[in-house]
Amino acid sequence: MKVFGKLVATEFRTALREPVYLGFAGLFPVILIVILGAVPSFREPSPDLGGLRVVDVYAGIVIALSIAMIGLQGMPTVLANYREKGILRRLATTPVNPIALLGAQLAFSAILVVLSSVLVFTVTGILYGVPLPESPIAFLLAVVLAVIGVFAVGLLIAAVAPSGKAANAIGLILFFPLMFLAGLYAPREVLPDVVQRIADFTPLAAGERLMHEAMTGQWPNLLSVTVLVGYLAIFGVAAAKLFRWE
Repeated sequence: MKVFGKLVATEFRTALREPVYLGFAGLFPVILIVILGAVPSFREPSPDLGGLRVVDVYAGIVIALSIAMIGLQGMPTVLANYREKGILRRLATTPVNPIALLGAQLAFSAILVVLSSVLVFTVTGILYGVPLPESPIAFLLAVVLAVIGVFAVGLLIAAVAPSGKAANAIGLILFFPLMFLAGLYAPREVLPDVVQRIADFTPLAAGERLMHEAMTGQWPNLLSVTVLVGYLAIFGVAAAKLFRWE
């Protein structure tokens, strides 16, 4: 645990030297929903969304966006850059093991997501009256499950990508279709039923569904929880097994 704590602290110190990444990952979702909320029709209740407003629905979607940006692009690129620069090779001579290193990245990135989520609800609550989740505990659980499911995929990318550019390219390829299925371009509620069913089995959409349900006071549904835990079990274990120091 001592080694793990030092790894997490080191990641924060390193990130503070390059605040652009921290700012983009944490603030871009907030900026996006502020822009969306500025559209008058998005602040009106919609029958297609069960009486919710578009800006209410997008509160969870932009948090999913933050998870995707950090989990599929930021984290894998950072770890792959460490490998490319020989930092991982030097770490291999220390007591650090792959599980501790990957876990520290997961913890660091999860904290960024939580901070971004707090900013989203604070800013939208003040500007547009977006309510806090009716079930805060369920919402927190939904965020945690979404993080572990999506980040498991990102950790596998980081474990095998030979360079930062390769990791970023792989993450980018996955980012756009997963965000589409999670409802970034159009809320999932207005997508065809077959697309929604496909989305239920993708990590980002499963996480967004849990967050959306928590916003209305519902507890996590079994399908989404099973899907996200399954991604952790399959991709997380694969990441630990296939991890290369150099």
